[in-house]
Amino acid sequence: MKRRGLLAAGTAAPVLAAPMLANAQPQVLWRCTGSFPKSTDVLWGVQELFARRVAELTGGAFQIRNFAPGEIVPALQVLDAVGAGTVECGYTAAYYYIGKDPTLGFGTVMPFGMNARQQLAWLHHGGGREIMEEVYRDQGVIALPCSNTGAQMGGWLRKEIRTVADLKGLKFRIAGLAGGVLSKLGVIPQVLGAADIYPALERGVVDGAEWVGPHDDEKLGFHRVAPYYYYPGWWEACSQGEIQVNIKAWEALPKQYQQVIEVVTGEMQVWGTSRYDMLNMQALRRLVASGTQLRAYPREVLQACYQATQETYAEIGEKNPRFRKVHAHWDRFRRDTQGWFRVAEDSQANFLALAERG
Repeated sequence: MKRRGLLAAGTAAPVLAAPMLANAQPQVLWRCTGSFPKSTDVLWGVQELFARRVAELTGGAFQIRNFAPGEIVPALQVLDAVGAGTVECGYTAAYYYIGKDPTLGFGTVMPFGMNARQQLAWLHHGGGREIMEEVYRDQGVIALPCSNTGAQMGGWLRKEIRTVADLKGLKFRIAGLAGGVLSKLGVIPQVLGAADIYPALERGVVDGAEWVGPHDDEKLGFHRVAPYYYYPGWWEACSQGEIQVNIKAWEALPKQYQQVIEVVTGEMQVWGTSRYDMLNMQALRRLVASGTQLRAYPREVLQACYQATQETYAEIGEKNPRFRKVHAHWDRFRRDTQGWFRVAEDSQANFLALAERG
């Protein structure tokens, strides 16, 4: 399925004239369940704004009713609900469901993978959506990229990590394939929804946890129960969210409504990523001012994680031909785009970091 709608809302409005659509097309009511609680105002905000914009661009004829985690299904069962037709669509991240197929991870982000712009380039122009279509179809859904958090932090910890040995026995909340990577180094990965992370940290059920970045992490209160805030989040150089739509529900939609969803998910991509970039810088300043201790993962630790990541990719690929195929496609694009970024983007960023130090 090709994306036809990376258009600004102002450009799309004359084509998708709301009164015309309302008169010419049937009334449609969908339900959308999500993985992100209302307390995460950007992620939940994307889900709310998505529904509102669809209604606006169809003159109110296409309504989507939103549900938070637990109101229909738990946070990590959105794909199941959408694929089964319990709801028509859901807002989630594909890597929550790698237990069904590890290839789903490529729809969100992979350890030591691409940043938000690179991931979007792969999906829209590098063949990513096309090669992933079969993966999603096997789950009964189609996936439309819809917002990205940008680069994430490396998590909150109750103790410092100085060497690889410090990872052994560490109980750490983490999503996606990175849990399997870290288990190679002795970490005990835990998968928890956002609402369960704080109490787990507070009670010592986990020794550390990652979620998104400063804005969400501050709102969820992690700085009150863990003093050390680590970077980089090597497992999430970005995190691509998506609207998953039940295949039968999608195919039953009028063509114009499908185009509206394509346009709006493109709009959400811009809104969500740019909003995180604005809010994260403000929240990080507040966290540091209130006593949060920023720590960089030692190079030794990062190198061990990188090596374990490559071993994990190879091991999964030996057992899963589709994973191997998608990984090869993704990795070629990753290496090419990072070569370009090193020349233009990274070189300037590195210079400014040194020139303005102090």
